[in-house]
Amino acid sequence: MALTAPALAQEATPDTGSAAAASAPGYDQNAPAPKLPQLSEGMLISVNDDMITSYDLKQRMLLLIVTSGVQVTQENYGAFQQQAINGLVDERLQMQELEHWKVKVGDDDINEELERMASQSGLTGEQLLAELKKVGIEPATLKAQIRAEAGWSRLVGGRYQSNAKVGTAQVDATMDRIVADGQKQQYLVAEIFLDPAQAGGMENAQKGAQQLYNQLQARAAPFQAVARQFSNAPSAAQGGDAGWLVADSVDPAIEAALAAAQPGEMTPPITTKDGVYIYLVRQKTSGDGDMVMHLKQAAIPLAPNASASEVASAQSALVSFRSKVSSCDALDEAKAPGNIRVVDLGEAQLSTLLPDYAAALKPLKGNSVSQPLRNSQFMNVVYVCDRRLAGENAMTREQVESQLVNTRLSMLGKRYLRELRGSATIENH
Repeated sequence: MALTAPALAQEATPDTGSAAAASAPGYDQNAPAPKLPQLSEGMLISVNDDMITSYDLKQRMLLLIVTSGVQVTQENYGAFQQQAINGLVDERLQMQELEHWKVKVGDDDINEELERMASQSGLTGEQLLAELKKVGIEPATLKAQIRAEAGWSRLVGGRYQSNAKVGTAQVDATMDRIVADGQKQQYLVAEIFLDPAQAGGMENAQKGAQQLYNQLQARAAPFQAVARQFSNAPSAAQGGDAGWLVADSVDPAIEAALAAAQPGEMTPPITTKDGVYIYLVRQKTSGDGDMVMHLKQAAIPLAPNASASEVASAQSALVSFRSKVSSCDALDEAKAPGNIRVVDLGEAQLSTLLPDYAAALKPLKGNSVSQPLRNSQFMNVVYVCDRRLAGENAMTREQVESQLVNTRLSMLGKRYLRELRGSATIENH
């Protein structure tokens, strides 16, 4: 999906129901050991002469089952197997490329990620590996997956970092959209996306999504773990956390399903032209979000009982000044003439301003200026240098820039992997 502006208005509800459960997934030490049908022994697939064996496939399928919590059934076995094969093929291609570019992932990096994963279940890394070993998963299987993911992220970041840079104008535009979207209904969601291109067609994607949905509904598996292992969206690496989706900016079928769901509920599978989505609605907002603005002013002292000629003179002087100095950037370089005083007012919350000032400033974008306004001490023009939604979780400029860069890197990484697949020699045996 295209990037949406994730923003937190002030009336968000807390995580409840399935959403609360999904926010803290972990390895279930009490789950029964998974059982797989007997696989034929030997070589299955070669990826540029790098072999994937039946042992590799069994290990990856076991890892998928245990880390996602989804149970294998007769109906979903084929999808499970294909997911494991896709993952192994991509992993082989990634490792070959890492070797080509001499990208190293040290044991310390792997152990750090292992400890992070284990901590979600209240375990140490060694304890997690021991638990996996009990159900037949060798430590090397999980470590190989971690090594490929970490190395690939490092390679893509290093190779495409300059291509993924975003300019000030793009950050400004995104911040403006976030603020504007704060006045609309929003949904904080986790997502699972099944891509028909990877599922073997739209029908397979629909069937796979329905099977996952059924197990999620039965509480057989936590949403975040399933998203991490089965979702084809960039958000899979964050357990499906897709941030805030804004009304009027998503597919109408998705918006209708989100509007019908209450916080803590999942949507049934939603088929779009891109693929099939399942959403977990974590929170909703009602819109009408408050704003924090960084303000400066160019002001002329004016008493409440000033004469009409004094008012007109002040207004004329400020209109002339703002026509020449129309932005915060220009104000920093300008020399104020006569009795005009330039003052940095700092940050102010829109809801705390005088009503006429709030009404005048609310529609202004960053780096813009108001028409002349008047209060009990001054007539002034007010410069909006920056603005963001109010609230401790509202996104900062730095967070917006980071998200834009990460989204672009994810897109470039997927394109890179598609190109490797397209040029690779992949043969079944």
